Amino acid sequence: MKYLIAGGGTGGHVFPALAIAHRAKELDADSDILFVGTRHGIEARVVEPAGFAIDYVEFSGFAGKSLSRKAQVVARLFSSTKEALAILNRYRPDVVIGVGGYASLPILVAAALKRVPVVLHEQNAWPGLANRLAARWAKRICVSMPDVADYFPNRPVVLTGNPVRQELFSCRAWRGDHPQLLVFGGSQGARAINEALLGALPQLFEAIPELTIVHQTGEAALVDMVAGYNDRHITSATLVPFIDDMASAYRDSQLVLCRSGATTIAELAACGRPAILVPFPQAAADHQTRNAEVLAKREAALLLPQEQLTSQRLAEELIRLLRDPETLASMGKQARTLAAKGAADLILNECRAAAQKRT
Repeated sequence: MKYLIAGGGTGGHVFPALAIAHRAKELDADSDILFVGTRHGIEARVVEPAGFAIDYVEFSGFAGKSLSRKAQVVARLFSSTKEALAILNRYRPDVVIGVGGYASLPILVAAALKRVPVVLHEQNAWPGLANRLAARWAKRICVSMPDVADYFPNRPVVLTGNPVRQELFSCRAWRGDHPQLLVFGGSQGARAINEALLGALPQLFEAIPELTIVHQTGEAALVDMVAGYNDRHITSATLVPFIDDMASAYRDSQLVLCRSGATTIAELAACGRPAILVPFPQAAADHQTRNAEVLAKREAALLLPQEQLTSQRLAEELIRLLRDPETLASMGKQARTLAAKGAADLILNECRAAAQKRT
């Protein structure tokens, strides 16, 4: 079977897509998979190293753009759809899987024009624009959270959960000799988290000198963050712009400080890691807060709104949790109860059903 997976921009879209692709290969080694995204998204750097082919269209997003810029994007959609039609004509997929992000829209429009079956996957509590538009012609809409179905009235919605990389499910309870904190703010980093943590470092290391930190800073912030750690004479930290092997990063860390995108929530649950969650306040419909509340209500995570994120508060919370391994272990167990195993299988079942109906 030939799958075309369209979408990207951020890890929240790309990593579930990679989980689907890997599972398709596990189930059928002869599966043929092509990703389509843009050269500006994270897909351009992670898909090929993961072992999959990728093609590109030229397109950009609407969010945060001026009215004139949005008009240019709409105009660009026509030429991008032509590029997408050429890809479909060349590749001839049995099904197109739209995983969200602006990069998916040209392919989804082209699939509608070519009458190629479309299956969507929506990771978040608030659907993105591309999926809301494509829902009109999608054969199935796979959602990660029950309430998301309300945004697709009278459409064929199925609850599948959010697929994550299979190796995350094999993470054992943390057994390190020294506490380790994993910090990340998404593929681009998070300025608010970076700045609050820098201010918290002196107090944090005074209280827990044996602590180590693995910090994904984002590409743009790396130089300044390295300088900030150096200015505070912190040597037991590894700073990188992007973490390729997240499974190992989760496995080796006792506590995680991060945003609360849907994929992050699913990964924390799969590997059973406790977290301090700082939702991105500008996320559409504040869906990251809703995501974080799922773990916080189960006592699997601490929800720390960004407006309350001061260096002093962060230092206090980190010290309190890192000094209480029993609470961290309990939080990790609670997180694992929320893991959605089999999400990729459910999505692939819908893909096969959509392709069979076409024939």
